[in-house]
Amino acid sequence: MPSLETPFARLDLIRQPEQQDEPLQAFDAADEYLLNYLAQQQPSADTRVLVLNDSFGALAASLLGKVQVISSGDSFLAFQGLEKNLIRNGQAFDAVPSVPASEALMGPFDRVLVRVPKTLALLEEQLIRLQGQLAPGAQVIAGAMIKHLPRAAGDLLERYIGPVHASLAVKKARLLIADADAEAKGPVTSPYPTRYRLDEPAIELLNHANVFCREGLDIGTRAFLPHLPKNLGAARVADLGCGNGVLAIASALQNPEALYTLVDESFMAVQSAAENWRTALGDRQVIVRAADGLAGQEPQSLDVVLCNPPFHQQQVVGDFLAWRMFQQAREALVVGGALYIVGNRHLGYHSKLARLFRGVEQVAATPKFVILKARK
Repeated sequence: MPSLETPFARLDLIRQPEQQDEPLQAFDAADEYLLNYLAQQQPSADTRVLVLNDSFGALAASLLGKVQVISSGDSFLAFQGLEKNLIRNGQAFDAVPSVPASEALMGPFDRVLVRVPKTLALLEEQLIRLQGQLAPGAQVIAGAMIKHLPRAAGDLLERYIGPVHASLAVKKARLLIADADAEAKGPVTSPYPTRYRLDEPAIELLNHANVFCREGLDIGTRAFLPHLPKNLGAARVADLGCGNGVLAIASALQNPEALYTLVDESFMAVQSAAENWRTALGDRQVIVRAADGLAGQEPQSLDVVLCNPPFHQQQVVGDFLAWRMFQQAREALVVGGALYIVGNRHLGYHSKLARLFRGVEQVAATPKFVILKARK
């Protein structure tokens, strides 16, 4: 894999989660462009730089020791990538302060480097949270590969930060540079979190900005809900990739003695799930955590896993994450335990699960989705 070379550092970087013969590198031309642009400004060692949505630590690790750098984002895997890449390059794993997107930032910041996220609602919420956190003369510099840079990103920067100008394209990447104009902006009320109600079960769901399908129930989950397992007794159940927690909450309402663990790699998803659980189920015992799936779960410690697996990581589409979740579920389940999933018919999950589990059956199907049960 090529190294990332910029005026700040030369780094050897890996992606998260790691996979053998990784076809993709852990940085791109937009990371290089952001770092080269900042280097041209010759920041001093006491310049406070906030990095938002650093995919695997390329930006923050490069800036360590050159400026006062802080990293924030909504991905547990991204933070894990930063820690591993710091170690890989001879630094302490915690050398860069990291703030989950669900927590408040502590400015003021002189420069903000932003990797434009796939979900523009996350970008909007992050820009809103910069209100009152920017030093006089601050700049917010957003970077992306041109094919992943929507016009709306510039509109959001203009609305919440100040006047924007776009850079020239370099290696198919572009920057949007906004000069902070605090006096013109005034106080802003965030439109997040959003809420929607379900009829069955009769619950209201709160969704922070980066939650998948925050405006309404996604059709895969809608297909899954009527077929969640019943009569689980005191089973230990995990909602893997829990999002706003709807699967676990619906299941818990039907299974009052079961013990639930809700896991997602999005900090905002975990925050949403915890708040929704309390609203629907009060102080009923639950574990809710941001994590790399079930990677930290004790082997053979679960009886049931519920999962609506993702088919992309940021802008990269594929079934790598789903396959990894299936493997994690198998490891965490007791013998005789079961993984329940919903998936698009065309993804062929039945044959993939059959390679890991001793029995796979179709619980239900719609024209677009299948609900499968895989028994260990």
